[in-house]
Amino acid sequence: MTADLGAVYVRWTWCRAVLHRGWWLVAGVYLVVDARLGASQLVLVGVAQAVVALVFEVPAGVVADTLSRKWSLVVSHVLMGAAMLATARVGDFLSLLATQMLWGLSWTFASGADVAWISDELDDPLRVPAVLIRAEQAQLTGTVAGLAGLGGLAWLTGRTTAMVLAGAAMSLLGLYVAAFPERRFVPAPANRWATARSILVRGSALVRTSPVLIAVFAATFLVSGVADAFGRLYPLRLVALAPAVDPVLWFTGLGVLMCLAGVAALRIVVARLGGPHMVRRGYVLACGVAAVGVVGLAFAPDAFSGSFAVLLAAGALPLTRTFGTLRVNARTAGAVRATVHSLLAQAEYAGKIVCGLVLALVAGRTGMLVALTAGGALLVVAGVLVRWGRG
Repeated sequence: MTADLGAVYVRWTWCRAVLHRGWWLVAGVYLVVDARLGASQLVLVGVAQAVVALVFEVPAGVVADTLSRKWSLVVSHVLMGAAMLATARVGDFLSLLATQMLWGLSWTFASGADVAWISDELDDPLRVPAVLIRAEQAQLTGTVAGLAGLGGLAWLTGRTTAMVLAGAAMSLLGLYVAAFPERRFVPAPANRWATARSILVRGSALVRTSPVLIAVFAATFLVSGVADAFGRLYPLRLVALAPAVDPVLWFTGLGVLMCLAGVAALRIVVARLGGPHMVRRGYVLACGVAAVGVVGLAFAPDAFSGSFAVLLAAGALPLTRTFGTLRVNARTAGAVRATVHSLLAQAEYAGKIVCGLVLALVAGRTGMLVALTAGGALLVVAGVLVRWGRG
């Protein structure tokens, strides 16, 4: 593969976003309309997914740092495609729980390994942040393509057919990843268990001794829990506001608008990418906007205002992940890069479990209004944490 590695990475990110974002649009409707899961069940599906990811995230990151970043990504594609296919073939709660747990496992082999691969292969600290933001833009434009393509396909052929085709394509995309070069990474030649343990110890020590990383990890814990619960609850809330509207077409339109707004926001970020202070301020601002959207959905009186609130929240929440990744990547050494990013992802999954369980309990006991309001409050706390984590 002789193409510019930055372009290769961005292109792969775009293709993966087309498939998994489009698939999740259709799957989200499938869980609500076809499987008829309730609010607490929808959140618990995410919690179960996060439990598996939490257990396997750091071991998968250490494997990527010890054996191969590229082949970790290939394994991720195979598992992810299998989970997407299986979800389309089952309809009861326990089976869906199992397929989403497999989905969670698949992401552990990708989170950290992707950023570590491109960071090391480019070996250019000044260029890497720009490529990572281009990849985030590609993820958003790929999301638009996936929402339109798979949403349209689901409307024409049915939700199950669209989900199956997306799963098969995701597995095949792993062949593209298998052609990635991996020239700068050197796998451990011997004593791999000792090397893996050393990598884990050094990565963990780096996080524990950095106030900046601690602040980002704590904020990630809160934001990811809210984001996951919100992503599973807002379709239920919007369907309740306008039960007569076709949910696939409605959510497709919303998703496209969210992504276009995100692309515009990232263009502004690229133009002003001047250092850690901008990244920190961007994280805080994204948390504030997302909090307004989450609470706004709770009190929305109609479908229009509810849709606008979802646009605010779902447009701002992904930006926190972008800023968090940039903040962590800038303070991580190459030898433990995948491991540290996996530790960050572990904080993300822990947040999905703990915050998700709390919000599921609140939604089940007191209703969606209180649960969404509590989610907005957690986002405000996350913004404050990052604001204090100077450096």
